[in-house]
Amino acid sequence: MQGCIKDAPQNPEADIESVTVDPHLLTGNVFIDQINRTITLNLTNEAYDSGISPVLTLSRGASVKPASGTLIKFDGDQEIVYDVTSESGENTKRYTVKVVNIGHWDFAFQNWASHPTDKYEYPVEDDGLQLWSSGNPGVALSGVPARSDAYPTRSTTDGYLGTKAAELVTIKGTPLSELIGIRLYAGSLFLGNFNASQAMLNPLAATEFGEPYKGLPKSFTGYYKYSAGPDFINKAGQVQPGVKDKCSIYAVLFNGPDRLNATNIMNSDRIIARADLQDGSDKTNFTRFDIPFVYKQGATIGKNLMMAIVSSSSAEGDQYRGAIGSRLVVDSLRIVPLL
Repeated sequence: MQGCIKDAPQNPEADIESVTVDPHLLTGNVFIDQINRTITLNLTNEAYDSGISPVLTLSRGASVKPASGTLIKFDGDQEIVYDVTSESGENTKRYTVKVVNIGHWDFAFQNWASHPTDKYEYPVEDDGLQLWSSGNPGVALSGVPARSDAYPTRSTTDGYLGTKAAELVTIKGTPLSELIGIRLYAGSLFLGNFNASQAMLNPLAATEFGEPYKGLPKSFTGYYKYSAGPDFINKAGQVQPGVKDKCSIYAVLFNGPDRLNATNIMNSDRIIARADLQDGSDKTNFTRFDIPFVYKQGATIGKNLMMAIVSSSSAEGDQYRGAIGSRLVVDSLRIVPLL
């Protein structure tokens, strides 16, 4: 009798599964976007100036350059990347490191980028950093055409003072989304990240709100205009006579470093202050809002604060209720600090 033992096949995966940085060097959690292969770091000023040495957890047997634990420094011009090679050598992935500039709280939405395959748009800062997200990555999974105008959130030249702005439109669901009871998608725009891994299992948890914030805010200002669609429908797709859609715009200060999401952004005990637009009705022309933050009585203010800004073309869009055709344009959003 003869027998043989074959070696186990080598692992073809080439992922960075986690990134660990000394918590004293961070103002918020480290976020890994596996779809776009980016690593977002929320660093203190000191860490940014002196550099950091992240410890990486990789797929089994994979290797990375630069190696885990290597000091990386930020000079403002040079892009920092990690190149991962699988154990089998078959696959490679490149992850780009991005650092959030937490001192900038004026957003004009002049610069936009497009997803390379799904073609949805998202706003970026002057240096190309992405701070804003939307429900577009989830909508992409439902089978919409790969065109920017097929998505509920996109850029428009119909902005305040004739410049670019963010356009949010409530659109009809797709045949695929209707199979799981989603008959409409509201346009949404928020500071934070869309976790595509949760999009089908727990859509409300997929919207991860917030970026690190220093100090305390006084007010939330900006410009918007809005027109509600003709027929408000419930989650079952039934028209609700006499019900009119409205938009939603608000900002929330809360204790981090973990982000909030659509399951708890309204009621979390980590919330410190809110600034909510009270009038979500139609506005034909751009209307300025200046909303003071209302601080929760007795709230404890921690060291790692986060700020969320959220807007939607249908205020109940997170529950898949609203009017197809509702359109919200937002521009020149700003968080005004306490002096």
